[in-house]
Amino acid sequence: MKNQIKLLGIDDGPFSFHDKSSILIGTIVRGNGYLEGVLKSSFTIDGLDVTDVMIDMIRSSHHYKQLKAVLLDGVTFGGFNIVDIDKIFQKTNLPVITITRDKPDLPSIKQALQNHFSDWKERFNLILSSPVSMCETKHNPIFITRAGIEFEKAKEIITLSTIRGVIPEPIRIAHLIASGVVRGESYGKA
Repeated sequence: MKNQIKLLGIDDGPFSFHDKSSILIGTIVRGNGYLEGVLKSSFTIDGLDVTDVMIDMIRSSHHYKQLKAVLLDGVTFGGFNIVDIDKIFQKTNLPVITITRDKPDLPSIKQALQNHFSDWKERFNLILSSPVSMCETKHNPIFITRAGIEFEKAKEIITLSTIRGVIPEPIRIAHLIASGVVRGESYGKA
């Protein structure tokens, strides 16, 4: 795989549950870590719109036709606004890989959804629709879900785009920008 492939990393900004919306930052990064562009949008905290917002963000970017994959910081954004990675793949024809440092605690997630949402079953089923796989890295293992891409190819993209640590550079940069925009200074791990 060429280290010049363009990848889109997406992360949300820090938020309070009193907020109605949060920002979504996308970074277009070459596999070797070279930042080529930044995208910004907003979505509803605990809403149902983040998938469509991401699709619009991707398809309206002038980088769209050059992108090779979309990397997301997990499947939940702004609380429990859950991403449908299969729909993103179907609407953009781009493979989607979600990445988390820790294996999702499904019983705790289910309980939180039951406590706060009347549509908890639909949200939980969306989370379950993409099985989690452990992916070994040079450091610690990470956990991924994927749509439109085989595990080995996803692992190759993750390895290529991870410069330091375990989080691919497109997600790490999106996290830094999102937290910097919201808080005035970036901090925290992606």
